[in-house]
Amino acid sequence: MLSARGFPSMLTSVCPCVVSGKVSIRKEELCKFSGKEHWFGLQPVDPNSEVQGKVHLEMRLNELIIENGSMCQQLLVRIIECQGLPLISGQNCDPYATVSLVGPARSDQKKTKVKKKTSDPQFEETFNFEVTRPNSYTKKSNFPVEEEDIEKLEIKVDLWNNGNLAQDVFLGETRVSVKILRNDHIHRAWYLLQPKGNGKSKTDDLGSLRLNVTYIEDNVLPSACYTPLRTLLLKSPDIKPISASAAHILGDICRERYEAVLPVVRLLLHHSRLVPFVSAITVLELENTQEANTIFRGNSLATRCIDDMMKIVGRSYLTVTLKPVLDEICESNKTCEIDPIKLKEGDNVEVNKENLQGYVQKVFSSITQSSSSCPPLMCDVFRSLRHMASKRFPDDPHVQYSAVSSFVFLRFFAVAVLSPHTFQLRPHHPDLEVSRTLTLISKTIQTLGSWGSLSKNKLSSFKESYMYDFFKSFQEDKCIEKVKKFLDEISSNVSKESSGVEDSVVLKEGEIQKRAQGRKRIGKRNFKKRWLRVTNRELSYHKHRGKEALCIIPVKDIRAVEKLYESAFNRKNMFQVLHSEKPLYVQAGNCVEASEWVEVLSQVSRCNPDRLGTFHPSAYVAGAWLCCRSLSDSQPGCKPCTPTLLANLQLDIDCDRETERIFSLLTSSYSKLQKMEDACASIAVYQGPPREQDDYSLFTIQDPKETFHTVRQITHILEELQREHDTRSGTAQYGSQENPIVGKTS
Repeated sequence: MLSARGFPSMLTSVCPCVVSGKVSIRKEELCKFSGKEHWFGLQPVDPNSEVQGKVHLEMRLNELIIENGSMCQQLLVRIIECQGLPLISGQNCDPYATVSLVGPARSDQKKTKVKKKTSDPQFEETFNFEVTRPNSYTKKSNFPVEEEDIEKLEIKVDLWNNGNLAQDVFLGETRVSVKILRNDHIHRAWYLLQPKGNGKSKTDDLGSLRLNVTYIEDNVLPSACYTPLRTLLLKSPDIKPISASAAHILGDICRERYEAVLPVVRLLLHHSRLVPFVSAITVLELENTQEANTIFRGNSLATRCIDDMMKIVGRSYLTVTLKPVLDEICESNKTCEIDPIKLKEGDNVEVNKENLQGYVQKVFSSITQSSSSCPPLMCDVFRSLRHMASKRFPDDPHVQYSAVSSFVFLRFFAVAVLSPHTFQLRPHHPDLEVSRTLTLISKTIQTLGSWGSLSKNKLSSFKESYMYDFFKSFQEDKCIEKVKKFLDEISSNVSKESSGVEDSVVLKEGEIQKRAQGRKRIGKRNFKKRWLRVTNRELSYHKHRGKEALCIIPVKDIRAVEKLYESAFNRKNMFQVLHSEKPLYVQAGNCVEASEWVEVLSQVSRCNPDRLGTFHPSAYVAGAWLCCRSLSDSQPGCKPCTPTLLANLQLDIDCDRETERIFSLLTSSYSKLQKMEDACASIAVYQGPPREQDDYSLFTIQDPKETFHTVRQITHILEELQREHDTRSGTAQYGSQENPIVGKTS
């Protein structure tokens, strides 16, 4: 666990219930350990040592003449505010502070008022302390603070959560020596809260933990500074050849750095430029792929971009699809070991096989029945992959499926099953037995979903004989059909007109109540039972299931799908399909069914160019809209349409920070950028392969002149951004809110 405070700490445990110790690393020391492996000694875990937040203090010395004419020094301590205090039991705390003057023979303590339900309390309270014994006014004409007293006095501020009837909880402390006022009678600064006693304790050796720490600190400039680099990157999908684009060049020169792709993916994703970029680099990769059965096997720029896209966009999809069944697997403690060598005494291999088969079936069913939840952006990418793979290998009937399954099964679902904690599907790393169960499930799911071996015997993909025997228990033909249907649903081309090349795929069908279109009055007779059916091409309703369609609405004509107010027709669970003609009003059997219809129809029509931005959530009856009372039936909607997933996703992406990360990556690989520039110049001059083949062979240079031009643009932009950083490189003053003081000061 890394906490966002002065003492980030990592906790390690021998089991999910018993914490054996922690590793603490000061924030200012993280850079020293970043990118390297180190052994760190374990420290004991104490609630009083786990603190966060900062406190704003002001101290000043005043000289006072008391009643008998003597002089004394008075210390004023003003506690102004705190920021970032921790939550207590998931809620804001009720903080108060104690302010103590501590010395060898004294300990005067005072207390602030309790502030309710806040992690950023504003105290604004001042306390007075006498710091020297009164001296006769006639004895001295000058009244300095006595050195022997100052050296030994300090102010200690403790933050507590008021527990009311329960015990108060320690939130942190800070200590400031009074001698800080020797040269300046006023001191004001922010302090990071520290553990009790500064976290120091003598304990027995708890062992050590070997860690590889990665620490990234970005100094983000104003947005306008990044406009040239951001614009150059966003043009990448339009550059021909794609290898001459700025985004591809970044992937080329940072090929060994896996984290280099993520900021590009997030930036392109935010600006809706990811799909055309992925399509372009996929074409480039497929040009270099000679056999259909090796498609997307490597760790290329295209596969890395799609991997990162799925992790960003597909997180909620994984949660909906896998979390319930993974929770059951991790909490049920059923033994699933089928390797004879690893069986424990008393294990029954047949019972274990039955347990494992049940889990595999549940995971497999959850996946193959989840197409309606697949995010639209993932569907768009899968559809593009399918089309390009078929075009590259037209004689292979299976490649359109293997292109998609190689990502959605092998790189998405199977990985999430194997390591659910890395996708936030489980709070902790599973124990050894559960981890082994997840490994066996993941291997089986990979094989069941692997379309690359359709024309072969899938059993040959297992090296272990026990997996060979286990897989034979599945009815492979039925599994193939389920996988095929699932892949069709998440990658079928919904934006083109029916061409006969692609089969129609039924996405949902069922019985509903439909209101007669064009009726101007409300009445029961206006609603009739109909069979509603939606495919990747059209929405239709029928008198009964299997009967000829009474009405067909092409998917490309759907402009919005939204729920209706219950007051519209005095009926619950209603939604409307807005298309080029009169709205289609539908009542589902229940609220769950209504939501499913809206979700499926919204997804299948998401790419339509004429989608509406607003809609009327009620009906047009008796010459007026019931929702906004507008008299015109062609009046634009009075309520915004439901935003798509991608629109919501954009809110979580900080484009300036992503561009700053790209700047840092390009700067750290500047020498390779220079080599690429030299390679382009060499190829352009000699019209042949460069002489230094070993240096240049890792670069993809299809058009040396276009690539050279882009590299020079990147170089110029990097120089300008570096000048901006140098101009603004002044760090915040030590003790400011941005750079609070760590530890005791004097």
